[in-house]
Amino acid sequence: MLAHLPIIILTSLHPTPIADTVPKFDIARECQFEGGSKPMLERCAADEKQARDQLQKEWTQFSPSAKKQCNEETATDTTPSYVEFLTCLEMERDVKAAK
Repeated sequence: MLAHLPIIILTSLHPTPIADTVPKFDIARECQFEGGSKPMLERCAADEKQARDQLQKEWTQFSPSAKKQCNEETATDTTPSYVEFLTCLEMERDVKAAK
C-alpha cells in the first residue's frame, strides 16, 4: 500500500509555472563600466531604463528559446545590458518573422 503513495502524491501535484520575468541587471554598474562624463552616464542610465521598460511591455512576445539565448549572450561579461538584451531579442524575432 505504501509503495503507491509516491505515485499518488506526484499525480496530485499541479505543475507550478516558473516565473517568466525580465531579468534584473545592475544599470548603474553597466553605465559605470561604459565610462564617460556625468551627462554620458545619465544618458546611459536613461537608455537602459527605457530598454528595460520596453522589455517589460513586450516580454510575452519573445520565445523562451530566444530569451534564453539572448540572456546567455548578454551575460557573457560581468555587466549585462538591457539595451543589448532587447536588441538581441528583436533581431531573433525579426529573423523568425522573415522566414
